[in-house]
Amino acid sequence: MDVIFYVVPGLIMALALFMAYRVVRRWLQIRGAWNSGLTAEGRCLRAYTTVSGGHGDTSVRTTLHHVYEFITHDGRVIRFEEDGGPGTTLEGDYVTVYYTAGRQVVATAQAPSRARHAMAVVGILAFLGVVVVFCAGFVVTYAQIFAPYGDFVFGGITDATVMP
Repeated sequence: MDVIFYVVPGLIMALALFMAYRVVRRWLQIRGAWNSGLTAEGRCLRAYTTVSGGHGDTSVRTTLHHVYEFITHDGRVIRFEEDGGPGTTLEGDYVTVYYTAGRQVVATAQAPSRARHAMAVVGILAFLGVVVVFCAGFVVTYAQIFAPYGDFVFGGITDATVMP
């Protein structure tokens, strides 16, 4: 029974750490695209929104997505999808695409805003750090409080002696 109080916080911590990894990885990719100095004229092929939530939940979240296509300096045609972005970009609009060269092209149509992007990443990482610290504190506190008593439900009686 005690396993639940160790496994669930452990899974939450693992998920938070994985999310932190993904946030930092994406941040470095976008920053690399901005810092590469490579730009191209891209075209918005499609703009659409997705809606999530709302079924019994009071919050409804809509996300704007754009599909862009551009040609790299070496002649490759690259198509990518990006969520977020300005709501004023419509299908058929031309945008400036920032991208990295190489075999794996990372591209973004977001205009460089390094300070705003860094502050968003720091805020997300701070929140995920609080989640990890809370879960670790919960596990340590639970172990300190209940470890001397053992598992009440499945532990059985360990101090019993049988008298003839």
